[in-house]
Amino acid sequence: MPVRIRLARRGRRHYATYSIVVADSRAPRDGKHIEKLGIYDPNTYPETIQINVDRAVYWLSVGAQPTDTARTLLRKAGALYLFHLLRGVKKGALTEEQAYAKFNEWKKQKEEKLRQLKEKVKQQEKEKISKIIEEEKKIAQKRAEEIAKKFAEKAEEEAQQSEETQNETTEQEQKTEE
Repeated sequence: MPVRIRLARRGRRHYATYSIVVADSRAPRDGKHIEKLGIYDPNTYPETIQINVDRAVYWLSVGAQPTDTARTLLRKAGALYLFHLLRGVKKGALTEEQAYAKFNEWKKQKEEKLRQLKEKVKQQEKEKISKIIEEEKKIAQKRAEEIAKKFAEKAEEEAQQSEETQNETTEQEQKTEE
């Protein structure tokens, strides 16, 4: 029975998430699987990849072949790196402690890069929001100036009209006195 590590589609329409599963290669994509190794959510930035690395290494060691996409995800999660290090242990190139030490060091570096990326994205969002707020303030100030200008013109017109009516009334009073 040829076994594959592949993705099974989950989630709703236009918002897919995927399960990383070990399945018989003849089974349908979303059908029966042997074991679920993790999840992959491409809808977040950066994308979310959660894989049980130990189980993935086990399945790789017994001959399960990952698909191209699953191989990329296993590489990002570090399962292929750990598999490579453990093959070195079998060949006698290094000890198991050294292999796990290298893997843990790589994992810390990866987590640090991911943390920095998340902080950068968060900072960009803050800058974007502050820029939008500044633009809205400028627009609001411009509108307020236009409204004030209209009211000033209206008040000036009313003052002129009241002045004209006063002049007319004084002229009429003067004519009546004569």
